[in-house]
Amino acid sequence: MGSVIITKIADNIISPLGVTSDENFEAILSNETGLKNQEGTFGVPEPFFASLFDRKEMSGLFEKEIGSNCDLTFFEKLCILSAKKAIEECNLSPSESNVLFILSTTKGNIECLEDSLSDNRCYLAESAYRIAKHFGNGNIPLVVSNACISGVCAQIAAVRELIGGRYRYAVVVGGDVLSKFIVSGFQSFKALSPVQCKPYDKDRIGLNLGEAAGTIILEAKTTPGTDGWEYVSSSIHNDANHISGPSRTGEGSFRVLNDILQDVNMEEVGFVNVHGTSTVYNDEMESIALHRANMDQVPINGLKGYYGHTLGAAGIIETILSMKAIENGVVLPTKGFDTIGTTYKVNISNRIRKTDKSAFIKILSGFGGSNAGISYMKGGEL
Repeated sequence: MGSVIITKIADNIISPLGVTSDENFEAILSNETGLKNQEGTFGVPEPFFASLFDRKEMSGLFEKEIGSNCDLTFFEKLCILSAKKAIEECNLSPSESNVLFILSTTKGNIECLEDSLSDNRCYLAESAYRIAKHFGNGNIPLVVSNACISGVCAQIAAVRELIGGRYRYAVVVGGDVLSKFIVSGFQSFKALSPVQCKPYDKDRIGLNLGEAAGTIILEAKTTPGTDGWEYVSSSIHNDANHISGPSRTGEGSFRVLNDILQDVNMEEVGFVNVHGTSTVYNDEMESIALHRANMDQVPINGLKGYYGHTLGAAGIIETILSMKAIENGVVLPTKGFDTIGTTYKVNISNRIRKTDKSAFIKILSGFGGSNAGISYMKGGEL
């Protein structure tokens, strides 16, 4: 990193649980979930559990706060609304040349394909341009679309750009909305649970999906702060195990944790926020990776029981919520978990726990053998 210090200066989460990061954090403390049984939604014949926006309500909020723009899709409106709220929090001038926009998403506007195979809005780059253009930013935005690890990869891409001195600020926006294509795709994998998901539990049978948008704004500084959050370390590994199945030995995730622990003192880690999709293989793989990294006793938690799997937003909103948790001295509970159902008895709980630690590690895994992780620490304590 040299003398460059990467700090988080603003954030936002928009989900069915709230339209600010604080609202979302308080909802989790109150044990709320956005997950509900969906029947006939998107024209999918089989019912499924998911956390979905009220589209009329959210479109009304966008029009109230930003204005009417019929050319933007619902997905783009969510991303813009989240970015706007974060930008206002730190009084950033988003049109300046030293600001880079990065979009994290797995599917973007893929539902537009149902109407036309030649709709330019289906291209992820088109959405990134529309979002950056809305804020008057003339730089070429980056798109990070790497399956479920996109949200962490986008933060890592931002860190690299800032350390390289190409920009001073990075507005990292992540989002995804569901559609018939996405839901039926996961159903074809037999990966969806017909009931609320149960991360790491012995009775887990699959994941739930969810919709959300989140934004983290990072700044490159040359002097450490006295508070706030500072980036510490990150890693990406691909174990090339299978097109959809994770490594049975947790190889990629283990290497990510091992890399991060070269720069992070395990004694300072309050918890590891895991992917915790509730599928049989993902949770087992993560438990193996944690065991191999000698982290069996470090508290872990997963947030899919509140939001479902939010795809390109997951790595961003779960990072923000982890920051909120450390700030409030807690390890958030894993909703849906009851009895350990993995080979290694990792330190997971469905209750709120206390912590006095100043750092956390966020890990994700995804299709194609992809694995990523990132660590932050409260400023002034490095």
